[in-house]
Order: sequence, then structure tokens, then C-alpha cells
Amino acid sequence: MSKKTLVLGASLNEERYSNVAIYKLRKNNIETVAIGLREGLVDDVKIHKEWIPFQGIDTVTLYLNAKRQPEYYDYIISLKPSRVIFNPGTENPEFYKLLEENKIKSEVACTLVLLGTKQY
Repeated sequence: MSKKTLVLGASLNEERYSNVAIYKLRKNNIETVAIGLREGLVDDVKIHKEWIPFQGIDTVTLYLNAKRQPEYYDYIISLKPSRVIFNPGTENPEFYKLLEENKIKSEVACTLVLLGTKQY
């Protein structure tokens, strides 16, 4: 079963974890959409600059540090994902609470590890 995933903070730089995550998500046949600072293509996934009201998002995986997250709170909640993954360096207790209030699970984990260990 595919868990449609939004990679938020996606990068065109192949050395960035968000970029590697897109490749690994697609390798695992997970439908993937992405938003970043620059438009471009990673594997077969277009990185958008604008906030698109994507439908059917199961998971949002964050690659934005806590200081950059507040402007995205309402947007992420509006997508009604099942969960938000806080990758290393993105931990944010304020946002965990807000997600919980909106019945969205927060998970402090590494998307790459979850995929690698078949726990995604």
C-alpha cells in the first residue's frame, strides 16, 4: 500500500537528505510530492515552490528546521495527513502539540532509516 508522502524542504542538491529521501521513497513505490525553495526535478518528482493543496497525503516528512516551520503549520494541518515525520534536526515540541490537537500523529524519526528497515 502506498503512503502518499509530501517531502517538505526538498532540495535539488544530491547531498541533502531530502533529495536522497525522494529517491528512496520512489524506489519503494511510494507516491511522492515535494515542496522546496527551488523548482526542479528529483527522479520523477517535481519540486514545487508554491504551497499546493495536495489531496490524499498520508505522510509529511519535514526537512525544515524548527525556526522555519511556523509559517507552514496551517498549510500542513490543512492537508490532513495521518502523520508528520520530524527528521533529525527538525524536532519541534510546539508543533507536536499543535498536531496532536488536530489529531495528527507526530513521529520523531528518520525517513531514510524507516524506509531502510521496512518500518515506513
